[in-house]
Amino acid sequence: MPVSAVAFYISGHGLGHASRQIAIINALGRIRPDVRVEIRTAAPAWLVEHTLQVPAQLTVLECDTGAMQRGSLAQDGLATLRAAAAFHQSLSKLADQEARELTASRARLVVGDVPPLAFAAAARAGVPSVAIANFTWDWIYEDYAADFPEYADLPAALRETYSPASAAWRLPMAGGFDGFALVVDLPWIAQRSRHDRVEARKRLGLPIERTAVLLYLGHYGVTGLQLAQHRDAPYTLVAAENSGVPQDDSSAHVHFVREAHLHACGLDYQDLVRAVDVVVTKPGYGIIAAAVANNTALLYTDRGRFREYGVLVDHMPRVLRCAHMENDVVTSRRWDDEVAHVLGLQRPQERPLVNGAEVAAGMIATFL
Repeated sequence: MPVSAVAFYISGHGLGHASRQIAIINALGRIRPDVRVEIRTAAPAWLVEHTLQVPAQLTVLECDTGAMQRGSLAQDGLATLRAAAAFHQSLSKLADQEARELTASRARLVVGDVPPLAFAAAARAGVPSVAIANFTWDWIYEDYAADFPEYADLPAALRETYSPASAAWRLPMAGGFDGFALVVDLPWIAQRSRHDRVEARKRLGLPIERTAVLLYLGHYGVTGLQLAQHRDAPYTLVAAENSGVPQDDSSAHVHFVREAHLHACGLDYQDLVRAVDVVVTKPGYGIIAAAVANNTALLYTDRGRFREYGVLVDHMPRVLRCAHMENDVVTSRRWDDEVAHVLGLQRPQERPLVNGAEVAAGMIATFL
């Protein structure tokens, strides 16, 4: 019977928060299979189901409100602040409820990526807590609040909620963390494919010699995205399920990779990133980490006003071949020149460690 429990509170904003925490949970399960893991998140259930490799109890819970988006490439700053402020008003009550759950489950540690609720609940339950993330929400909201002074007090309130945490284990490309007394840096959390590019392509049915470009723009989709012009391009356009790419007559030439087919081939998302030469995407921690781990070049779009964006853009050239594309180029033109340019760049000298999941799992085990 499991001897203790670890509760993971994971932001439902995007997919990167859940993806990296599931990597940690999988690593923890390999070294401590006796530990019971509880996951509380509003992240898509399909993501958890397809990537979780060890037993865990999933509870659907909105842990925070993240950022309000107008499609994959634009945020609404005012709506974001309104939602976050309303959620924070109810946080004390929610934290009391979660504290009771933590006590009943005999949790020994709370991990948050990175909802303030996690640390408020842990403090009330008398349980240690750690943040594992590359940014904190107070830092994100501080940028929006500069334009909306009626929410000027919200970032400080969130920092105060973070303050009871035992530590923050900070990932690369970071911003924020002023609310944590102890900050420890972790390596990248990324999964390296076990297959070389040729083997991954064979399994996916992709041409071996032809340049392959993976298009991922987020599950919200992008208004005005046109794909017909890529029909005769000198590259194969590839897209996964839930990637914001429409499946209609205009995309008949796109090589779609269904989740079920990916797993039937014995592959995971990192193998898809490994199989292609270039990813066209909005920048986010998860896709950048996958590209770094699998030596895949990246063409990135603007993503609207989101404070993390500048940190990511500044850091990327140090660790992978990358270049910027204007959004209208992404949506309405072919990318022959852009693909050739990014593939012609020299690979950076820096080779970062990508074993952050294993390192974090080992650190978690010391609390148990």
